[in-house]
Amino acid sequence: MNAQDAPIVSRSSLFPPVVPALLALADGTLFRGRAIGAEGTTVGEVVFNTSMTGYQEILTDPSYEGQIVTLTYPHIGNVGINLEDVESKRIHAAGLVVRDLPRVTSNYRTTSDLSSYLRTANVVGIADIDTRKLTRLLRDNGAQNGCIVAGRDAASDPTGAVTRARSAPSMAGLDLAKVVSTSESYEWTSSTWARGEGFREQSSPRYHVVAYDYGVKHNILRMLAERGCRVTVVPARTSAADVLAMKPDGVFLSNGPGDPEPCDYAIDAIREIVDTRTPTFGICLGHQLLGLASGARTRKMKTGHHGANHPVLDKDTGQVLITSQNHGFSVDAQTLPPNVRVTHVSLFDGTNQGIARTDKPAFSFQGHPEASPGPHDIGPLFDRFVALIERR
Repeated sequence: MNAQDAPIVSRSSLFPPVVPALLALADGTLFRGRAIGAEGTTVGEVVFNTSMTGYQEILTDPSYEGQIVTLTYPHIGNVGINLEDVESKRIHAAGLVVRDLPRVTSNYRTTSDLSSYLRTANVVGIADIDTRKLTRLLRDNGAQNGCIVAGRDAASDPTGAVTRARSAPSMAGLDLAKVVSTSESYEWTSSTWARGEGFREQSSPRYHVVAYDYGVKHNILRMLAERGCRVTVVPARTSAADVLAMKPDGVFLSNGPGDPEPCDYAIDAIREIVDTRTPTFGICLGHQLLGLASGARTRKMKTGHHGANHPVLDKDTGQVLITSQNHGFSVDAQTLPPNVRVTHVSLFDGTNQGIARTDKPAFSFQGHPEASPGPHDIGPLFDRFVALIERR
């Protein structure tokens, strides 16, 4: 291509007008930067995620409902947005905080830039702040509520922004599973992604799995489909009787946001399903709900685990697994009854990462298995679930 034939990129598109933004924390700390995405105001629990990739998957993960996500990796948005790397039908994060949003995006699948994506979804974000300082503050003092104000008047009322942060509901005691769950049952047939093929269609399913949607990620459903499971996704409030009437070969308990303890409808249903000896596998919130249904307790964590680089010890094999994590509550291992054993432990802080019933074919894991962008270390847990189904 000759220089005179190259497409002209306007300076205004690369350097749009700077719109101010403010992040106010409940403790009164203020961060001033520039707006990315929509103008407006949002509140939520401010957490930090240590992943270097996968910002589109993070934004669309239903487990982030009600949370403002701070990404610790400094350059976010350089590969843009595409139509495939989503974990649900919409952005669930209440807001986004980044250090630097590149002006130019480059990837062969790019269909949009991150700022436009946020703006179209009416999601507020802020860039050009010291995310290292913010992360240290959250790490030392714990996750706390915050408020992002993006717009021309962002600097005019910092006291009001702090007040809105303080008045936001606490994540403790908040049942968000029923908020993000599907309203109707549906069949899932899409398998995992392959370059040049995209998401492949499932072929010749062997088993019928009913998956409770507490905020399920699409890639988790794809991992079930890849292993020959015909998946029926049901709303979070579906009764055990309705699920068992479908005659499932196994039941899957999905990830999701919020506090597990208020989800009494789910705890009761899981307890009834497990008692029938139906193979049951839980992930994230599903793991916590299985723990509660088995007689354990859960607790709110100081900062939670959010990232794609968390080491977890498999106590059965001695392997150290690199895992993707997104949770603010954990199963208290000290409250587990005798018929539940610990299978996995976090090597960051020793918190519980997995349990298994010794009297029933039921087990669970705290982290988020990933079909893409990874890590893939705990994919074999799905093989274990299928093996339980085959033995039954």
